[in-house]
Amino acid sequence: MKRYSAFAIAREALRNHMGWERAWASPEPKKKYDVIIIGAGGHGLATAYYLGKNFGITNVAVLEKGWLGGGNTGRNTTIIRSNYLQDPSAAIYEKARSLYETMSQDLNYNVMFSPRGVIMLAQTEHEVRGYKRTAQANALQGVTTEFISPKRVKEIVPIINLDGPRYPVLGGLWQARGGTARHDAVAWGYARACSDMGMHIIQKCEVTGIRSEGGKVKGVTTRRGDIDCDKLGMVVAGNAGHVAGMAGFRIPVESVALQALVSEPIKPCMDCVVMANTVHGYMSQSDKGEMVIGGGTDGFNNYTQRGSFHHIEETVRALIETFPMVARLKMLRQWGGIVDVTGDRSPIIGTTPVDGIFINCGWGTGGFKAIPGSGWGFAELMAKGHSPLTEAFGLNRFYEGRFIDESVAAGVAH
Repeated sequence: MKRYSAFAIAREALRNHMGWERAWASPEPKKKYDVIIIGAGGHGLATAYYLGKNFGITNVAVLEKGWLGGGNTGRNTTIIRSNYLQDPSAAIYEKARSLYETMSQDLNYNVMFSPRGVIMLAQTEHEVRGYKRTAQANALQGVTTEFISPKRVKEIVPIINLDGPRYPVLGGLWQARGGTARHDAVAWGYARACSDMGMHIIQKCEVTGIRSEGGKVKGVTTRRGDIDCDKLGMVVAGNAGHVAGMAGFRIPVESVALQALVSEPIKPCMDCVVMANTVHGYMSQSDKGEMVIGGGTDGFNNYTQRGSFHHIEETVRALIETFPMVARLKMLRQWGGIVDVTGDRSPIIGTTPVDGIFINCGWGTGGFKAIPGSGWGFAELMAKGHSPLTEAFGLNRFYEGRFIDESVAAGVAH
């Protein structure tokens, strides 16, 4: 596959851009692969990529029932941060954040990573104590964060109102090296790199059954026929419970809708990400000038991928107090995604009761920021049977009562 470069752009400009190749191939499925990954979202594609890059496993198929990156990868609000409280969480999110910094060079594809910084506002005394504790935990974990004063918050975000009548800003947890990336580009970059290694990315290939024999996986049944494999990875986000049921076991996750919206484009006014967990709202500005706005998950289990007026009202009403200028904007579009949430708000990454089947799910509202770290650890787990990054996130923690409680950090949408 030809490398992208300034020279390539100049060359193609001279021949009417007729020499560009397809970013990834669309092959017919083979009868058998060493590894099948169900789900061509960010986590699934990252897993396939690191299987090839780190372990030389390239006889891999990534199956997607719809189009590549059409699930939560294409529906999130692109925030990247690693300021989590628990050590296992901080480790995998910091690994992901560090991989995002070099991803464009690694993949030869511009993912538009923007380390613009992330502020988590403290708007109650409880949050002040919680974020100071998190900053101290991050220092021990090697994650660079700091608790900043309201004056410093105002310097970073001039448009903010510090003196809201209900929830004044008392400070914030600031991670200067957090930021955003282009969600579609992350999926496309991984897909292009996987295809270049000879892996098969097969779209419009829904898995309708999982075949096993003697407690070991044999393959999958799809709408395009049976495909055999030695190892199977399930990476399907909100549909994880359904796919696990095909294999004959249950997992402790619930699926709920998560909604977001963007405003009409305006001139640059905010060059960082601000999260206000007390009022369940967060906001950043995209490269096109849109204000990207999101809030909390729905209060009931569902598989809806549409927006609702109720969430527009709740989320925007909360943000108007902190960002009065929001009241004067018009909404451009709104959407929803299906997130899978565990009881301790931490993911499930590990083996399953069926030999050869591995599962990666339960990321809730924090999936995008974890994509490269998740793929790195899950690929190592599938290749070697063990990974230090994923060891704490296995299914057995629910039997043992060994929870990784991130309900403060991951219990709201961000």
